[in-house]
Amino acid sequence: MNPVLHGTQVTLRPATPDDADTLASILAEPEVGQWWPRYDADRVRAELIDARDTKVFAVELEGGLIGAILYVEEPSPDYRHASIDIFLHPAWHGKGLGIDAVRTLARHLIHDRGHHRLAIDPAAANEKAIRTYKRVGFREVGVMRSYERNPDGEWQDCLLMDLLERDLD
Repeated sequence: MNPVLHGTQVTLRPATPDDADTLASILAEPEVGQWWPRYDADRVRAELIDARDTKVFAVELEGGLIGAILYVEEPSPDYRHASIDIFLHPAWHGKGLGIDAVRTLARHLIHDRGHHRLAIDPAAANEKAIRTYKRVGFREVGVMRSYERNPDGEWQDCLLMDLLERDLD
């Protein structure tokens, strides 16, 4: 079970099945759904909350659920690292909460879980997300061509970014 993590502004707590409907409604917001398409409550439960390898935290602000942040760990000792992802309700975009959540999870994964490297792979066109990750210390590695499908089913490029322990501010 994941611990509760406290950032400067947000709290990250383990997501529960009771969060699925709220998270699905956040993912249905057009500003979020363009990057996280085709999620309903059943898919949120199956692929995020109940997934064996994915660990999901609910992102809370003053007790209200505003999004989720998650990670997947590569357990092989020769490749050990974690990949993360995040989404927040659009009402909370641009307020530094994503930076706080990403930084809080990054510190947990590096200092508590023993990772030396973290990866994230936003859509190459998702400039807001890329700026957020850079503010935490992530650096561009390269473009992964035709990496994931967008809401229209077209393949889109994603930007592989990583953060080493020494890059975390």
